[in-house]
Amino acid sequence: MEHRDAFSGCHPAINFIYFALVLVFTMVFLHPVSLAVSLGTALAYAAMLKGGRAIRSGMKILVPMMLLAAILNPAFNHEGVTILTYLPSGNPLTLESILRGLAGAVMLAAVITWFQCYSAVMTSDKFVYLFGRIIPALSLVLSMTLRFIPKVRAQLSVVTQAQRCVGRDVSQGSVTQRVRTGITILSILITWSLENAIETADSMKSRGYGLPGRTAFSIYRFDKRDKALLVWLLALGGYILAGWLTGNLAWQYAPILQGSVGLFPMTFQLAYLALCLTPVLLKRKEDRAWKQLQTK
Repeated sequence: MEHRDAFSGCHPAINFIYFALVLVFTMVFLHPVSLAVSLGTALAYAAMLKGGRAIRSGMKILVPMMLLAAILNPAFNHEGVTILTYLPSGNPLTLESILRGLAGAVMLAAVITWFQCYSAVMTSDKFVYLFGRIIPALSLVLSMTLRFIPKVRAQLSVVTQAQRCVGRDVSQGSVTQRVRTGITILSILITWSLENAIETADSMKSRGYGLPGRTAFSIYRFDKRDKALLVWLLALGGYILAGWLTGNLAWQYAPILQGSVGLFPMTFQLAYLALCLTPVLLKRKEDRAWKQLQTK
């Protein structure tokens, strides 16, 4: 994580509850306002965590993915009463199917962006701390898997640069030479992975993993700020859930565009906005308090 934010310093339970709420709500709510809120706040938080350059590079992947999802839905889904034209196959192209595809594309981009923020905030040690005693084996496997992917990417970069220095660049030479170079790099990477797995197993055995009565060191403490954030998250989450159960966040795209609008449903959208902006608001509060201390 390039930019340490205040929310990352909170208790792991607070981080997990927050991401669980925003991810579930993002995948459930199809209201256009809800989708815009989720994607906008996810991009804002990701920019605060990783910087604008990382967001711009990520959009190079998200935008084509969104366009593909938006195009595929009207090609296979023809529900809707507003017919724009007819496809060569004879099926109608409706406005509702296009908007449904756009909504699915926005939801996909928002979920991916939120998971990027999750991976930056919820580190493997936080996950093991939360679920190590409840599901020790599963939490260990998940944390090792999440940790293994970035390590493999970093090692792949090291191996590729080393092979390039000895004149074995995978982007140069004939097709046969490129294939041989790629196989060599893959073989080195697999060997490193196996050696790393053996070293990890030996390290865990030497530290007494699996022995009864084994304790674990933890630096996490549930302080007053975490209690206040827990009340904040549960209050907003409960209010938003009530809005969903009462239909104030409902929206349908087919056969006609129809959903909840008005002043009262907007209060649930504002609560959803406040929930998604929690890390950003906390960061601004911490920065304002720090500036006041500096002026004094």
